[in-house]
Amino acid sequence: MASARRTLGVLFVLSALAAGAVAYWLYDRYTGFADAPLSGIEAGTTLQVERGDSFRRVLARLRESGVRDGHDLEWQLLARELGTDARIQVGEYALEPGMTPRTLLQRMRDGRVISYRFTIVEGWNMRELRAALARATSLVQTIGELDDAALMEKLGRPGVHPEGRFLPETYVYTRGDSDLDVLRRANAALERVLEQAWAQRAPDLPLASPDEALVLASIIEKETGIAEERARIGGVFVRRLKLGMRLQTDPTVIYGMGASFDGNIRRADLLADTPYNTYTRDGLPPTPIAMAGADAIRAATQPAEGDELYFVAVGDGSGRHVFSRTLAEHNNAVREYVRRYRERFGPR
Repeated sequence: MASARRTLGVLFVLSALAAGAVAYWLYDRYTGFADAPLSGIEAGTTLQVERGDSFRRVLARLRESGVRDGHDLEWQLLARELGTDARIQVGEYALEPGMTPRTLLQRMRDGRVISYRFTIVEGWNMRELRAALARATSLVQTIGELDDAALMEKLGRPGVHPEGRFLPETYVYTRGDSDLDVLRRANAALERVLEQAWAQRAPDLPLASPDEALVLASIIEKETGIAEERARIGGVFVRRLKLGMRLQTDPTVIYGMGASFDGNIRRADLLADTPYNTYTRDGLPPTPIAMAGADAIRAATQPAEGDELYFVAVGDGSGRHVFSRTLAEHNNAVREYVRRYRERFGPR
């Protein structure tokens, strides 16, 4: 009897040891899986989690991407431990060589998705903006078949001309966002900047509305890429408007020429009347001619004081301008510009 009890005791101890060994082996395997680098991942691979995906569906998509590590049960246990199974977030995730299952599931739980950037460049026109959006393949393309009027209606701005209505800035987005989403944000950003600039505008501006300020800002944007010149050029244009002088600015003529502009502006172009030709028409053109940045908008609403009425490019390739108070001074500056231009490029 005592011998039988001893045998049972030994068997119990052996069973417990075996169970402990199995449990330790399973735990060691589990922790080894959770923190071991995944195999089968190539650089640039991503995992897309769609709205409504279950964890089982995400795991199947992970297998399709080439990951074979771990049993499905191990993935499910780790997801439960980390809380990923109940909090997996929609988006595109980077699968990086050397990452572990734990790292991947933590990213999916925390929504650390891949971010993309789209930059609207100061001075772009609407045609250039549309072309750049079409090249952004990570954006869902929705506006290709929309004309300008339909596009602005989609943005909740019916009847508004789209030129100049999107703030030059870098916008961060994730896969699944659309070109319209980016434009909606850029339009809202423009309206905020314009509203603030108009509220802080200088007194006695010859501008009747924020829209007119935006038109002037777009001209300033196209006239100079030199930051410290913007307010000075704004001052020239504001003084001309006050005096009833025509703006006579080449970028408006070029915009009015549209697709016929071949890179050169000729005297005949300056004389050809269009709604945008500020050599043949008084005041501002009917719409902006480009996307104006925040600095150009501030230059239009807070122009520099002074008495200069003219400016012309220096002609040395720096992009800078010579400013003049009188027509005689300006004519001298123009002659100097022509001389420098011919030295650099030869006769026109």
